[in-house]
Amino acid sequence: MKTLVPKALQRGDTIGLISPSSHCSFPDRIQQAVSYLEKNGYRVKPSLHLNCIDTDPAIADEEKLQDLHGMFKDPTVRAIVCLRGGAGSYRLLKKIDYGLIAANPKILVGYSDITALSLAVFSKTGLISFSGPMLATELHGPTPYTEEHFWGMLTSPAYALSLRNHESHHVTCIREGRAEGQLIGGNLSVLSSMIGTPYLPRFRDTLLFLEDINEPAYRIDRMLSHLGNAGLLAESRGILFGQFGGEQENSGENIRLEKIFDYYCQHAHPDVPVMRGLSYGHISNLMTIPVGARYRMEVSVSAFSLRALEPVVLQ
Repeated sequence: MKTLVPKALQRGDTIGLISPSSHCSFPDRIQQAVSYLEKNGYRVKPSLHLNCIDTDPAIADEEKLQDLHGMFKDPTVRAIVCLRGGAGSYRLLKKIDYGLIAANPKILVGYSDITALSLAVFSKTGLISFSGPMLATELHGPTPYTEEHFWGMLTSPAYALSLRNHESHHVTCIREGRAEGQLIGGNLSVLSSMIGTPYLPRFRDTLLFLEDINEPAYRIDRMLSHLGNAGLLAESRGILFGQFGGEQENSGENIRLEKIFDYYCQHAHPDVPVMRGLSYGHISNLMTIPVGARYRMEVSVSAFSLRALEPVVLQ
């Protein structure tokens, strides 16, 4: 399948807002994020059902699908940013009009539960999307690092040529090496639940990136075991573990997770590089990662680099 590359954002463009996962209990954050986007020179278009709450999943799904399809269909909208993660986006996958999305490729941004949407869209259309900051979680008050990666990735084809980790996130080389492939990944809990469905992209010749939050080490172990038993770790050409504890430090859990990551390195192909500590996850200093784009990773005990091999946005 041919990769679809969305057009870059330009000042004055319209950014659409949708909420395909959970609602936000702090509506002031939405307005703060809207003000932030407008202050940076963009028009903002909320979807009809943005942040609506309906306890009936059938009604909620129809509203979410209407908003998603409407934003891709709207010729004035150049990018779509999700409200937050949580739960619910995976219920939409069977009903999404992927032909509509393929015919109207544009920027789509979100992470966490939005992993299901990003992976399904890439699997079915080849459209590169962006696993990055959302309205109610980061964009109401982003850090300089998050800002730089978000705007750099969405507005400049040259920015993706080299991504740098935040200085507070130490990179640990689990296995040295260099590899090239399509960046596939996101939230581990969501991704592992998609195994066996037609919405998970093929893992052959991919660079697998993963993060999670509020999951004890034994659950991370179980999910990585699932990926290993399904043969997906062995198919990947490189593995990048992000942040799994959010901003909270738990030395006991961290040590257990380190051992788990080391263990599953052995389930990967023996020639692929593996690292942990990527600036990606439920953290304030958040890297924006283009899902489906071809990248080269290189890691050693003294260096780490992540560079795009093709444009992730077009001028």
